[in-house]
Amino acid sequence: MAEVLRKSLDRPDEVVEFPGVRTELVELGDLTVGRMVNDVGWRWSKDIKPTVGGEWCQARHVGIILSGRLGIDFPDGTSVVFEAGDVFDLPPGHDGYTVGDEPCVQVEWAGIRAFAGFPTGIRSRVLATLLFTDVVGSTELATSLGDGRWRELLSRYFEEVRHELERFGGREVKTTGDGLLATFDGSARALHCAAAIRRRAGSHDLGVRIGVHVGEVELVGEDVRGVTVHEAARIMAAAGEDEILVSELTRALAGAAGLVFEDRGTHTFKGFDGEWQLYAFVAEPGPEHVRS
Repeated sequence: MAEVLRKSLDRPDEVVEFPGVRTELVELGDLTVGRMVNDVGWRWSKDIKPTVGGEWCQARHVGIILSGRLGIDFPDGTSVVFEAGDVFDLPPGHDGYTVGDEPCVQVEWAGIRAFAGFPTGIRSRVLATLLFTDVVGSTELATSLGDGRWRELLSRYFEEVRHELERFGGREVKTTGDGLLATFDGSARALHCAAAIRRRAGSHDLGVRIGVHVGEVELVGEDVRGVTVHEAARIMAAAGEDEILVSELTRALAGAAGLVFEDRGTHTFKGFDGEWQLYAFVAEPGPEHVRS
């Protein structure tokens, strides 16, 4: 059976409010769904434009009107009014507003993050440091421990990993079975966190492999997407037990922090052209190198 995703708009992941409009958001994998309540008198050009700029709303909206009416004006002077029960696919370049003396309630599954200036398209691409972890030999370990003891051990380990993420300013993106993907805004902090995670794993007699890579990613809700994510996963997979492997760019960016690396030679990754120079992070700086 395929994975079933289910969330309630009555318990949103996020609530965003602008003058005259309240938006309740839930994230379903790659899909963001939102319920918008537009007050009487609300208008995009009056209430949203001063914050996000631009002459017209540049989001494509796909959704349904639950109650009330929504008016749309286009640059060519034409207009359309959507009523309760109408399903719409609205192209970019328009001005929206509430029609009449009743709030307009709508549910959208495309354009909901873009209408108010949330990152979208090229603007959602950011430079980030990715950290991938994986427990080595987890299948054999789970078999020897049994399901209950393995789940308990993994739960304690993840709790400690999350403590280290918080300590070093990392953001957990998702777990991957017995592994985890996190993002950082600096490579040195990601590597300090990787070393701390390795120590935490060792305290439970767990072996881990970790990959750290820097590149541009696309933000999709709470997830990250893009080639850089696949590259980081390949780097992690090339690591040995209790090894932290990094890309050449990561090593170069973190070198100024006094971190020590060893050359691990060139590697080829399935699906990627050329060779990749990888390095093992082997030591954190001594007290004389630590910077505030």
